[in-house]
Amino acid sequence: MWQGGRNRVAPPWRQPNPGERASRMTDLALVDAYWRAANYLSAGQIYLLDNPLLTEPLTPEHIKPRLLGHWGTTPGLNFLYAHLNRAIRERDVEVLFVTGPGHGGPALLANTWLEGSYSENYPDVPRDEEGMRRLFRQFSFPGGVPSHVAPEVPGSIHEGGELGYSLAHAFGAAFDNPDLLVACVIGDGEAETGPLAASWHGNKFLDPARDGVVLPILHLNGYKIANPAVLARIPHEELDALLRGYGYAPHYVEGADPAAMHARMAEVLDGVLDEVRRIKESGDGERPRWPMIVLRSPKGWTGPSEVDGVPIEGTWRAHQVPLAGVRDNPEHLRQLETWLRSYRPQELFDDHGRPKPELLALAPSGTRRMGSTPHANGGLLLRELRLPSVAAHSVEVTKHGTTTSEPTRVLGRLLRDVMTLNADEKNFRLFGPDETASNRLDAVYEATAKQWQAERLPTDEHLEPNGRVVEVLSEHLCQGFLEGYLLTGRHGLFNCYEAFIHIVDSMFNQHAKWLGTSRKLPWRRSVASLNYLLSSHVWRQDHNGFSHQDPGFIDHVMNKKAEVVRVYLPPDTNTLLSVADHCLRSRDYVNVVVSGKNLTPDWLGPQEAALHCARGAGTWEWAGTADGEPDVVLACAGDAPTLEVMAAAALLREHLPELRVRVVNVVDLMRLQPETEHPHGMPDREFDALFTPDRPVIFAYHGYPWLIHRLTYRRANHVNLHVRGYKEEGTTTTPFDMLVLNDMDRYRLVIDVIDRVPGLGVRAAGLRQLMQDQRTRHHTWIREHGEDLPEVRDWAWPY
Repeated sequence: MWQGGRNRVAPPWRQPNPGERASRMTDLALVDAYWRAANYLSAGQIYLLDNPLLTEPLTPEHIKPRLLGHWGTTPGLNFLYAHLNRAIRERDVEVLFVTGPGHGGPALLANTWLEGSYSENYPDVPRDEEGMRRLFRQFSFPGGVPSHVAPEVPGSIHEGGELGYSLAHAFGAAFDNPDLLVACVIGDGEAETGPLAASWHGNKFLDPARDGVVLPILHLNGYKIANPAVLARIPHEELDALLRGYGYAPHYVEGADPAAMHARMAEVLDGVLDEVRRIKESGDGERPRWPMIVLRSPKGWTGPSEVDGVPIEGTWRAHQVPLAGVRDNPEHLRQLETWLRSYRPQELFDDHGRPKPELLALAPSGTRRMGSTPHANGGLLLRELRLPSVAAHSVEVTKHGTTTSEPTRVLGRLLRDVMTLNADEKNFRLFGPDETASNRLDAVYEATAKQWQAERLPTDEHLEPNGRVVEVLSEHLCQGFLEGYLLTGRHGLFNCYEAFIHIVDSMFNQHAKWLGTSRKLPWRRSVASLNYLLSSHVWRQDHNGFSHQDPGFIDHVMNKKAEVVRVYLPPDTNTLLSVADHCLRSRDYVNVVVSGKNLTPDWLGPQEAALHCARGAGTWEWAGTADGEPDVVLACAGDAPTLEVMAAAALLREHLPELRVRVVNVVDLMRLQPETEHPHGMPDREFDALFTPDRPVIFAYHGYPWLIHRLTYRRANHVNLHVRGYKEEGTTTTPFDMLVLNDMDRYRLVIDVIDRVPGLGVRAAGLRQLMQDQRTRHHTWIREHGEDLPEVRDWAWPY
């Protein structure tokens, strides 16, 4: 018998005995009752302020003044939830329910209230008449809960407000969860999105022996908001060929008659789970053809069939609120009451509004309830990540800036040891779009391979069915897999080329909002942070050119809540190791780390780096010439800007030794904000002490320069702040030419100092001219030799 999972002592997924199978059809009456109860509760949430049990005729005063919500997808979700409940009780299987259809909030709220999970997390919404009234009133109501499946809903890991990510989340949740079945409902509108189309390929990365099971359930109800859904309108043969081409064995449940649909769904679900069990127990090492279900049912199923002579059920008009004028139109009010009473609530709830005991018999108990599974509240399962010593991986620095190393290559060795230390726990993965080796993290392959279930050839390297690195050339899948992995209680890191992380801008939005909301829910436990490592960045994409040069993801991230986001720009290898160690230990954040992969000067020793990262921003006294108050501050954030600032400081020391220069490096970008805006922000006194209240500040920054102005505009010395950064000037050229094109090179920084320090312009006119000549000489040199000037290419800190 197949066994697996965390401390499992008995085979999972108990096989129903013949007696249970024989009584299944009688159980379907109970499944139907449960479905009707969930439908009643769902419709009640959309419409009712009061009179939840319809103990008196409906009046306009019982109806919400603003009718918000989405009915169209809800009956199908309720149908699936009820049938999965029966399977869970029969087979004792752990199921995580991932809701793809966008606004399925009424369904999941209804079902978790029915099973008791909701009231356990929200005792003020008990399972009785008053609790039902509160459940109804709070839905899409000021101060209440959203209309989609949000963090407030027990059992959810998936924000339903944006479509396309459910199946990727499902696969991420299944990785390293061998006993878990992830039932992922995919709406036919969602199925038209690019991320979902790519997500079907998740089955090429799922190891039957080590991972859980993803059961895709494609719900075809025919329409989106106002248009037909593509997959619902293509011929059956074409749909079947598409799904089989993705590698699935589709099973169809189609129709509108409830009795026939219940019987068919029970038959199909039992057959699918039997097939899954056979796959899990076979252990033959071959990639299986996983089963999936296609449910075709009317949009707005069991709702009003016609309103004002216009068809509703089975059309796009059922998408949101089927009866819109209920408060003002007596006929609509009558239709609503008829609709609600069609579910026969008096058979489902007792006089006190409690679900009847025979109805509750269908719901699983304890953590087998889908609203109470710990996999949907990942902090309950989260275990500390075992991390290697940073000191053991640090590079030795005997003299500042005279040796070089490749920061991400050294980080790769640390991540290799993370993989090794957590091999037994299987709770850490590395995700990336075919760039792990390109970003020089390939030391991880000494500890694990890349997970791969498709065909392998003799020429392939590092491909195994049970690898811990997931590479797929879709940033959407990398992000979705990682989100599902984190939200179910594990740890991970997503490495990507900086320019193309923008592909997941919207996915980042959703995850950041999820974390922000989850922080306010005391029953949701902390999860590991989502960690981005952005390499192959703007300043070293000189070979790929303009299309690969974009540092703007940082700007996007900075728009989110200060309690959630962090951005780090380590200037060298040892600071990168310190930042990575911090990020991997953190909880409930989105950490963005930007670091180059090319040879970079080693500025700080291990202890210096640790202290500097703890400060987040600080003076490098050894690099400046000001014992006390400076004449000018040279500030930098990012590895390439740091190199140019250091080279500019050396030039100033050589040519203007009397000039008092302070060098400030910023690792934690949030330190620039006031402490009132971000937990890492500096008080004004500290900021003024570091950057001075009135002296020129020349700031070389990794990204778009206006972000630094945005972060510091309230500071007293903002008027004297001059920022250099990326100005959308790029091409295929040399590394130093990229800096010259964007006016962030060392010569331009020296010119900025001369132009902004009072009285220096006339005195240093010769030096200014020399710096301009150097820029001209550089331009001529690279067009003749195709590489940077030797004094630039081979420069090292001379002091």
